[in-house]
Amino acid sequence: MTKPPSSPDLLSQDYWNSTIRMSLSKFFILCVLHERDLHGYDIAKQVAQRTQGCCSPKEGTIYPILKQFTEGGYATFVSETVSGRERKIYSITDKGREAFKIGLAEWMKITQSLNACTPLIAPSE
Repeated sequence: MTKPPSSPDLLSQDYWNSTIRMSLSKFFILCVLHERDLHGYDIAKQVAQRTQGCCSPKEGTIYPILKQFTEGGYATFVSETVSGRERKIYSITDKGREAFKIGLAEWMKITQSLNACTPLIAPSE
């Protein structure tokens, strides 16, 4: 007998953090690449700095996203050798800049909607 998938624990702060951060990682990777070309480690570092640690993508997250971006035409990379190791320097494309602008507009709509929800929360006693 197959066990049905369990429902997420919507009372879990970890559930909400991981759900929100997954989407934010993609957005903030585009954001930092919008500013300058970077390699993977520096992208992760810049995202963590930009978000004050709220969104800190790990290696297991960032490289699949960068691969998705390059395959989709949102970013490109050039390889260089530093101390005998290959390093990929990523750049945002025009398509990636457009995706960033669209993403920013959508996040701003969401932010406005979230602000409208705050009066619904009773003050803590």
